[in-house]
Amino acid sequence: MKWLATYIMRGRLEAILLASTLAMLSLMLAPLSIFSSGAVALVTLRKGAYEGFIVLAISSLAAGVLATLIQVPYTFILLYVLVLWLPVWLIAIVLREGRHISLAVEIAVLIGIVGVVAYYLFNTDPAAMWKQVMPKMVPPTAPVDNVKQMIDLMAPYMTGIAAAGAVFGMLLGLFLGRWWQSVLYNPGGFKQEFLGLRVQPRLGVICIAIIGIAVVSSGAVSQIAWNTTILMFVLYIFIGTAVLHTVFSRMKIGQFAVPMFYITLLFIPHSLIPVALVGFSDTWLDIRKRTLNQTNA
Repeated sequence: MKWLATYIMRGRLEAILLASTLAMLSLMLAPLSIFSSGAVALVTLRKGAYEGFIVLAISSLAAGVLATLIQVPYTFILLYVLVLWLPVWLIAIVLREGRHISLAVEIAVLIGIVGVVAYYLFNTDPAAMWKQVMPKMVPPTAPVDNVKQMIDLMAPYMTGIAAAGAVFGMLLGLFLGRWWQSVLYNPGGFKQEFLGLRVQPRLGVICIAIIGIAVVSSGAVSQIAWNTTILMFVLYIFIGTAVLHTVFSRMKIGQFAVPMFYITLLFIPHSLIPVALVGFSDTWLDIRKRTLNQTNA
């Protein structure tokens, strides 16, 4: 994929063309949205906030023109800009200026939390809204009784799940842009950054406090707390991934263990739960340091 990064960095027009085209193609193949936001991230990381914003703004207009030609609703482009490109641009600025990938990840999660709280202020009963929307998302062949139970169970948490999906998307776009930058200008730099990803213990304490509020409260307060916990879960998934990548890479079978780890994450979503728990425990245990000490012993 180095050729894509090279193409993006050839000039403003190339970056705009790639970002807007991939945005429209993502209607058919959703993962392409990551490459689209990665283009915005790469330009911002390499050339700065102003150039990144120019690419973002003109790409939005270009995507709007393409949407008109193929009769796609303008709301799609608006959501694309507000949910993906604009947040990616913001956290790319944070990473460029602060030079700490952990801070960029924390800001991304914070954006998601603000989005959840804002939505609860806008809609006093999001769960009821999701109960109306979710049946349209279920395949018609699914058992009716099971579908109703699933919807009733998940509806209160769907706001957090949707926000977590958006945060995943923006962070994967940021990481792709950073990796492209590393490939072109600083080989190996992204790997070193990502594997060093960690957060302060106070965030772990805050996470425990939020879970406590979710358990002892009720109504909207409890729902907001649980949905916020889902977003904190995203934060610790990325940390846990960095931890386990480091641990597996230091094994004798590391060249096989690391790829299998990522394949497992891709095809077995439930494996994200123990990964997040590893990331959470690393806050206090510093598993990577312990593994390094054992390796050197």
